[in-house]
Amino acid sequence: MTRLSPVLGPLTPRQRWRRARLQAYSWSLTGLYRLGALHPAIWRLVARGYHPALDWVAARHARVACQFAAVDVPAYRHFLRERGAEHARTLAGFPETTKQNYAGTYDEESRCQEGRLHRPGVIVDESSGSSGKPYNWVRGPRELKGIYRNAAGYIELVFPGERLFVINAYSMGAWATGTTTGTAMARIAMVKNTGPDLEKITDTLLHFGPGYDYVVAAYPPFLKHLRDRLDEAGFPWRDYRVRGMVGGEGMTEALRDYLEERFEEVRSGYGASDLTIGMGAETGFSVRLRKRLAVDQRLRDALLGPGEQRLPMIFHYNPLETFLEVNADGELLCTINTKSCLQPKLRYNVGDEARLHTLTAVKEALGDDYERMWTDERMNLPLLFLFGRKDSTISYMGANLYPQDVEYGLYQGNPYAAAISRFCLSLEELPGLEYRPVINLEVRGEVDAEELATICRKGVVAHLSAVSRDFAESLKEDPTAADLRIRVFGEGEGPFAKLTKMKNVYLVKDA
Repeated sequence: MTRLSPVLGPLTPRQRWRRARLQAYSWSLTGLYRLGALHPAIWRLVARGYHPALDWVAARHARVACQFAAVDVPAYRHFLRERGAEHARTLAGFPETTKQNYAGTYDEESRCQEGRLHRPGVIVDESSGSSGKPYNWVRGPRELKGIYRNAAGYIELVFPGERLFVINAYSMGAWATGTTTGTAMARIAMVKNTGPDLEKITDTLLHFGPGYDYVVAAYPPFLKHLRDRLDEAGFPWRDYRVRGMVGGEGMTEALRDYLEERFEEVRSGYGASDLTIGMGAETGFSVRLRKRLAVDQRLRDALLGPGEQRLPMIFHYNPLETFLEVNADGELLCTINTKSCLQPKLRYNVGDEARLHTLTAVKEALGDDYERMWTDERMNLPLLFLFGRKDSTISYMGANLYPQDVEYGLYQGNPYAAAISRFCLSLEELPGLEYRPVINLEVRGEVDAEELATICRKGVVAHLSAVSRDFAESLKEDPTAADLRIRVFGEGEGPFAKLTKMKNVYLVKDA
């Protein structure tokens, strides 16, 4: 489908005056934020000194960001006019944007400030669309500097050390997390960009020796591969100080506990290629809070809602830079407040289900236990409780697995295709705390389950490698990514016992 390419066109005197006022206001607030991130020590001071009264400032700035884009960003002007919202006066009056109705409808240039994309220092990141089609996300130099400062400030706060050495094990290339992590960490540490290469990382640790404060940045499953590989090699863990920084997908507390038998600590960050890197981050307090939620039904009811059994990831976030809301469907909306954002992100719905709470609300829910759970980071920012994607996507090793791509792999050239009644996906923790996507198959009649599983696994891996660049890159850099699990069930058995025949369900939480 050809995407729309609206242009800004001439502005009326009133629009020019409105644009100048909004621009001055937005730049003044952005300048204040930037002062707070000039040095990691100042960043830590701001994070620790955040006051709930600033929530009002953040909300106002989010509204100003939408109002400014309404006269400055061609695509957003057209988007609002199509919905009769060009004169919205409240933040809620501006409609949600999504990959489907906005990023996939308008081209990159028309979504930029002033409709101008090409400028020195712009970096283009990439992520895969639901059909394997790549989506491009552009970030300008000012925006990137802010991201680098925030990431560096967080790392120094959570992973203090006199001799920081970051081993960047994220996938390299046109993927935002890998390249951004390497550049950001170079501000405050020695960095080696190994990518997810177990041998290179092992060699690096042994070559440079135990005299450094190591932080390995990677996807959660890869960090487990690294622990297991080093254990096999008889790595002298006790002589080293090694910590882990993960992202790209969720992580269970069981896996964290397993990793922390070797790593001093493991913390996770939250971001999205559509939006920005480092929107939220864990601290010791948020980890303790999550562990408490796992065993305290009263606290879970108070913070997540009555009867909620899922255990979300918990991150601190800064509303002054990334203003978050939750809509009526429980989905997270994000507005990037800073004026330095080349492609403004305005009430953008990435499809994640979440809850939001101020630190004060969490403190009240914890009561007397609050002080006992507090940790040295003392980050005073509000909290994001993230359940993950609400759609039928499974995130694995930085790649998104979509049901339609799995279907192609199951049926294309498969002599047993006629025996497959339907399928669903799940993400399960296997023995050894290994997380793997599971493709559950419902079959008709008698079939050789082992042979069927082998053929289906090969077909799905081959198709995903062909259509998903993220998956292909993960497979090339870490062959264990091909270890998709296939489970075969008879009709109405296993996860299919709870599903009706009226409509297929492609993602199940408890297979």
